[in-house]
Amino acid sequence: MEGWIEGFQDSIDYIEQNLTEELDIEKIATKAALSSFYYQRIFGAMCGMTVGEYIRARRMTLAAQELAGSDCKVIDIAMKYGYDSPDSFAKAFRNFHGINPAQARETGTNLKSLAPLRIKITLEGGNMLDYKIVEKAPFTVVGVKKRFSAETSYKEIPKFWGEWMSDMKGLKGMFGICTDMDGKNFDYWIADLYLPWEELSDDLSTYQIPGGLWALFKCKGPLPESMQTVNTQIWTEWLPSLQGYTLAGNYSLEFYTPPAKNPADTVSYICIPLKKQ
Repeated sequence: MEGWIEGFQDSIDYIEQNLTEELDIEKIATKAALSSFYYQRIFGAMCGMTVGEYIRARRMTLAAQELAGSDCKVIDIAMKYGYDSPDSFAKAFRNFHGINPAQARETGTNLKSLAPLRIKITLEGGNMLDYKIVEKAPFTVVGVKKRFSAETSYKEIPKFWGEWMSDMKGLKGMFGICTDMDGKNFDYWIADLYLPWEELSDDLSTYQIPGGLWALFKCKGPLPESMQTVNTQIWTEWLPSLQGYTLAGNYSLEFYTPPAKNPADTVSYICIPLKKQ
């Protein structure tokens, strides 16, 4: 993944240069030579916010600066940063700054500011990432799925698991699978291996996982903390130093083993598809 950090910074620079224009996630992702599926996952892990949250925060930062330092009309600034009405702009402004746009012009008013992101990789010792690269044949899973927005998935997917656990639907929940749909939304599956001789209920569907190379990352400890920690390490430490391989496919898997009596001994895996460069 040589040049990956530079490409990711190019994508952020592109966002900064086009904050007053309509921004498309597919075009942003191409600046980093990534699919929008992976770009959004990596951005969230590296930056601690979604792409949409970053864009809104930067627009609100600049809008506040213009309100405080110019006589421009609120409606003109709202339109400049992509808001169709003063009401929608005022709501977004209050959510970010905690005040109405007109109050930004008052002397002594506290305003929030998010500086443009600069991607840097620093060398930090002591983090051991346990993984292996394996080749797997295609396999089919069976389960329930629900479509999520990349903007809200981190909050909504745990709720989906909660709903499933209250009504098991005959599943063990071996897999959690993300499959990209349109760059902005993806299907998330709670699934098991498909056994053709077993009868399917009407609310279950099947999905075939392509064969190929996979990077398997071991996560040990209580869920979801152990998996979230490894997920962040994958995108911020492992991917920038990856040699000889590149990301493949717009899908990824979580594999869950039966919970251990001691949560600290629970083992799960994050599985990322790869291809040789």
